Amino acid sequence: MNRFYLDVHALQTVPPSNLNRDDTGAPKTAIYGGVPRARVSSQAWKRATRAYFKDEQLLDPHELGVRTKKIVEVIAARITAADPAIEAAQAEQLAAEVIQAAGLKIEVPKRKADAAKKNGEPEPLPEAKYLMFLSSRQLDNLAELALEGAADSKTFFKDKKNKDRAKAHADTRHSVDIALFGRMVADVTDINVDAAVQVAHALSVHRVDNESDYYTAVDDENKDDEPGAGMIGTVDFNSATLYRYAALGIHQLAENLGQGLREDESKTTPVRRAVEAFVHSFVESLPQGKINTFGNHTLPEAVIVKLRTTRPISFVAAFEEAVRGDQSGHVREAAERLAEYIPDIERAYGDDTSTLTWVLRVGPNTHKLSGIGTETDSLSALVAAVGQAVTERLDTPA
Repeated sequence: MNRFYLDVHALQTVPPSNLNRDDTGAPKTAIYGGVPRARVSSQAWKRATRAYFKDEQLLDPHELGVRTKKIVEVIAARITAADPAIEAAQAEQLAAEVIQAAGLKIEVPKRKADAAKKNGEPEPLPEAKYLMFLSSRQLDNLAELALEGAADSKTFFKDKKNKDRAKAHADTRHSVDIALFGRMVADVTDINVDAAVQVAHALSVHRVDNESDYYTAVDDENKDDEPGAGMIGTVDFNSATLYRYAALGIHQLAENLGQGLREDESKTTPVRRAVEAFVHSFVESLPQGKINTFGNHTLPEAVIVKLRTTRPISFVAAFEEAVRGDQSGHVREAAERLAEYIPDIERAYGDDTSTLTWVLRVGPNTHKLSGIGTETDSLSALVAAVGQAVTERLDTPA
């Protein structure tokens, strides 16, 4: 398959907020172009994107994965759901055995074991040493294999053929989120999954200095002769117009989703569903840091999507010189910067004529972006157009 990429760019203004905080509780920042910028880490927005798949039901549950250390508990629950005659203790033993047969290491956490012993409780279930990312179908297949060997599981999983089956079940039928964001398994590196998506840290297009809000909370039961606050504290925040960027390798996504498909299954349909879900979710999702405190529910003022056959291109350099802004804000100048920079960079590096561009914009401040691609009037229209274009590229012989 030919290599081709989807670039997603967005300008989004966020009012006073603390979307993604550092170890001191302050909003994350970075120096770019010699000045401090607001920053939201790629991890925070990837997490928000994954959560949006589920929260907004953009994908069916069986198309998503589970990231947890508690894989024994999760698979044991699927074993008992498939065969209620299996008692909980046996299901837990079978789950542990099939996980180990797949080459994944589990152990009882010492802290939990010590606490259980101190309190006279049963030993807790073993867990993975780190977060394991497995698809719903992988978990189901491992549970089915465990049930197959339930009569004599120790003998069953000594058989190399069954160990190989367990390992294969953990490495095929990847969920959409695993195919998009990848998976690293330190103990079994050959079942790692290369991510199809790269997400940049979102940066403000202008200089930002964090501020601090001093707050007090009153004790409702205080009497008139008990003045003062029941609690005082501070919370840091900033506000910013952010430039957001993600690059999706369609060829890598197709390869990841194609592993373990039946011969009668097409890659095109799951790839299109994954692409459409990703674009929709990345654009609309929002990290939830301090959301109850600030209620900073905004959507991007401008979205630009490009389908290209050359290589991914971020347009963050348009803002290396910080937007100064004025009483009209930062969005207008940011949009003008992009409208000038995009054709310049693509002309200089000979952008392929097959590159397709879609634009979704809101309000007069983004007017300059209207000429750089096919303008859509809604996110749903943009998502559908992108999905159709990806399908046509997938169906074109290499």
